Amino acid sequence: MESTAEDLRVEQLLQHSIDVPILAEAVEAQEAADAADTLETLEAAEEGQAAEVLGEMDVESAAEALAHMLTPLGVGVLEDLIDEDPQYAGQLIAEMAPDDATDLLQALPDEQRDRLLGMLGKVEAVALRRLMNYDERSAGGMMTTDYLAVRDTMTVAEAIEAIRRSETASEWIYVFVVDWKGTLRGRVTMKRMLLARPEQKVIEIADSPVDAVQPEVSREDVAREFERYDHLVLPVIDAQHRLIGVVTVDDVLDSIREESTEDAQTMVGAGKEEAVFSTTRQKFQGRFPWLVVNLFTSSVAAIVVKQFEGLIAEIAILAVVMPVIANQAGNAGQQSLAVTLRGIVLDQVRPQTARSLVLREGFVGFLNGAINGIAVGIVVALLESFDHPAGPSWQLGAIIAISMTIALTIGCIVGTAMPLLLRRVGADPATASTIFLTMVTDSMSFLTFLGLAQLLVHWLLVAPAGH
Repeated sequence: MESTAEDLRVEQLLQHSIDVPILAEAVEAQEAADAADTLETLEAAEEGQAAEVLGEMDVESAAEALAHMLTPLGVGVLEDLIDEDPQYAGQLIAEMAPDDATDLLQALPDEQRDRLLGMLGKVEAVALRRLMNYDERSAGGMMTTDYLAVRDTMTVAEAIEAIRRSETASEWIYVFVVDWKGTLRGRVTMKRMLLARPEQKVIEIADSPVDAVQPEVSREDVAREFERYDHLVLPVIDAQHRLIGVVTVDDVLDSIREESTEDAQTMVGAGKEEAVFSTTRQKFQGRFPWLVVNLFTSSVAAIVVKQFEGLIAEIAILAVVMPVIANQAGNAGQQSLAVTLRGIVLDQVRPQTARSLVLREGFVGFLNGAINGIAVGIVVALLESFDHPAGPSWQLGAIIAISMTIALTIGCIVGTAMPLLLRRVGADPATASTIFLTMVTDSMSFLTFLGLAQLLVHWLLVAPAGH
């Protein structure tokens, strides 16, 4: 997207010494997402500057910009505002959509969260506390309580008049129809209401039944619902089928981005909640435990190599080829792991298809291993035949081909089976998968290759005696 005149003005102002009131006026003129980028730049450069700029902006623009900021940075700015002007911080939270406000409140320390909620009206505070009770990774944690709903007894004319009085009417395409108990009865578009006869009952022109989800449904399942049925908005209902909120497509896009980021980080043992701008302490706490685990898992491969120390000293070429086989097996395993994780996220992997998936990936590993192994084996055999004409060059090439075939087959099987097993026991399939996969591929590659090489040496020693 091209920079607007407002963006260029902000960029020019940032290049000089910052005049907070002037910069605040310029940021206020930006789109909310661009204003958030500017505030993130300020906060990353020097703590407190973003809060100063927000304090000079009007409440509506400031709240929108704050809601669009990356959560770790947004929370830092909000903490500064709570210390400097808690009443203004409360106004910003009150101005936000309930789901955005909840995201920030959940990330605040308890003491500051309670202080901020104390600045809100009783009704608003109770509503936000109720939203914070839901798991942030669930439909309840994603939903907003800002939506349009009308009674099923209303006529179209009465419903339109009620909608006109709503502050958020222009933001919605759909209007939900509920009875006197709040039970969801139907859904109607604004367009259909405008084209209907004024005396018609709203329930007569509404679509019914309406797809809906319970608040406990995971955000992954919510995302699948949106993808499968092309929803723009999905109502959330309680056990009595009463409408308690809605999930919008932009919230789903945010959750997909967060989920993919978390999966990428947990695969390699980084903290699930870690962000680029997380504190040193947060980064350390998220990474250190898995580095300790990795230390022990990598020791397994080292122990395997240690058992063949004399063999490696005797045949130097083994030390050269050994990491090549392990690296290929690791890459093959990572490919299978990535494809399987994607299939799990998209709900393409079912229990009845898991076995065939593992077998198919294993066969792919076998084919890739055989082709790569034969190529490497031929090259190494030729090189060895020139350096050591009387040595077992072609036998060594055969061992390389066999070892790489076995290693890549195992890598693909493990890369596919590991996330499936983790999911079956109720764990996150992505959790440190790379660490454990590397342990298996390295140790099995070394064991296979060095074990076969040991057998070759033993055969060469026994063969002349037998002859």
